[in-house]
Amino acid sequence: MNPKVFLLILFSVSLSFAQNEEQKANYTFEANGFYGSILLHNPDITHLITEHPSGIIIGYNRKTYGLEEWHQWYNYPDIGASFIYQDMVNPTLGKNYGLYAHFNFYFFKRNVQLRIGQGIAYTTNPYDKNDNFRNNAYGSQFLSSTFLMLNYHKENIYKGLGFKAGVSVIHYSNANVKAPNTSTNTLAFNAGITYTLLEDEPDFIRREKVKIIEPIKYNLAFRTGINESDNIGAGQFPFYIFSGYADKRLGRKSTIQLGADVFFSNFLKDLIRFQSVSFPENNVAADTDFKRVGVFIGHELFINKLSVTSQLGYYVYYPFDFEGRVYNRMGLKRYFGDKWFAEVSLKSHGAAAEAVEFGVGIRL
Repeated sequence: MNPKVFLLILFSVSLSFAQNEEQKANYTFEANGFYGSILLHNPDITHLITEHPSGIIIGYNRKTYGLEEWHQWYNYPDIGASFIYQDMVNPTLGKNYGLYAHFNFYFFKRNVQLRIGQGIAYTTNPYDKNDNFRNNAYGSQFLSSTFLMLNYHKENIYKGLGFKAGVSVIHYSNANVKAPNTSTNTLAFNAGITYTLLEDEPDFIRREKVKIIEPIKYNLAFRTGINESDNIGAGQFPFYIFSGYADKRLGRKSTIQLGADVFFSNFLKDLIRFQSVSFPENNVAADTDFKRVGVFIGHELFINKLSVTSQLGYYVYYPFDFEGRVYNRMGLKRYFGDKWFAEVSLKSHGAAAEAVEFGVGIRL
């Protein structure tokens, strides 16, 4: 995955740190050890699941108390950054080092914490056709990485020190920027300590809830990037996606979407030529159209100037069969002003990633 994905996310999250200085900031620091197993999400990685990976998660968090309206919407979450070191305990996979931007969300009187982190990881031993051909999980040195932590979380037990314990899921993939890309998912148990800088915390600011009403809005978006088919060594090709959709705000947090995508995926040109020559039994003509058109429904979850998008689509024009007619997209969007936005998204077919998309758009 291109490092620009993480840089955009980190830049977006860093803007959220800029809070009014009328209220003193408070920070927490933490260290968690973990021990777990690689999940068998694909039989092609069976040979890579040999031991129990372990590592450490180090976190830095800034608390929110309601200086911005969205803090109250989400029960005053934390904004922070994490570092993960993971030993895969398998010489083929090597070791991974990840840097993430994250949010912590709280439940059950703030005793349960859910962390969602997105970032970029460096792996020490990616696929190499001569020296490491068994590593079909990581096709590149840099990987996209997402992790979730669900913990019992108790701060300030003694002089700022606290405790947390729970489960984590850590995902590594390069989103088919380069083959192979079978990816790994680690399910782990974690436990650690926390330290809160200020023992006497400021009070939460509570505001009267204001209903948000908007007319239907119309969006235009352009996305691009590079990707590769599952044929190792086929080469990386650019793609271009043009999208138009309408959305309707349902409240402070949510918007529903309905629209269409037109895909110009150049890697399919090469894949069509390859299959027409190498697999004549598939009856694929060399001049088969590589373009696709899809319609989709979607949802957008607003978090201040950031939002999380999810879409489910169906190809209505689909001349070449690649991973099925149904596709899905998950993304992070950052608004600049009232209309313009930038977006990073992952397009996939079920659990099979097709591409990381970098996009810009306008909401009218």
